[in-house]
Amino acid sequence: MTQNLDLTGIPGNVYQGQKMDDMTRILPSNCSKVFIQRDFSDGTAVKFQTKFPAELDGKIEAKMFESTINTLNSMFCEAESLNSRNYCESCFACLTAYLSYLCFDTHYEKVLKKIGKYIAEQNQTVYVPRGLMLVDPVERGLRTLEICILNESNGR
Repeated sequence: MTQNLDLTGIPGNVYQGQKMDDMTRILPSNCSKVFIQRDFSDGTAVKFQTKFPAELDGKIEAKMFESTINTLNSMFCEAESLNSRNYCESCFACLTAYLSYLCFDTHYEKVLKKIGKYIAEQNQTVYVPRGLMLVDPVERGLRTLEICILNESNGR
């Protein structure tokens, strides 16, 4: 049930020739949006609810949606994990008055970049062909995962 994304109705066809990273910044403001809230049942770690929203019914398979959310949740868990490498990284930063962070990315920043690449890849291969687009939760302050329904307007 793959649905091709019709970009002809977008003024000036702004999506044509755009990179996936830039597309979230130029989304039409009147597209319908679905918000996946954070799951605080296990504490304050970044974790999103895996409950399938009714608004996405018929647009994407529930298992595919849950797989994406579970992968994102495991990546955020990896970013927030504590191990000896992170401990040494923090000690080295402290010893260099945090100037070392000018030279290299932290473990957390590296995983956030990996999450951004994963979201771009999922958008390109799974979501945009179905008329949907994931917005990186970092752009929303890690408060929510936004999914834009590209071929529907919200009546504004």
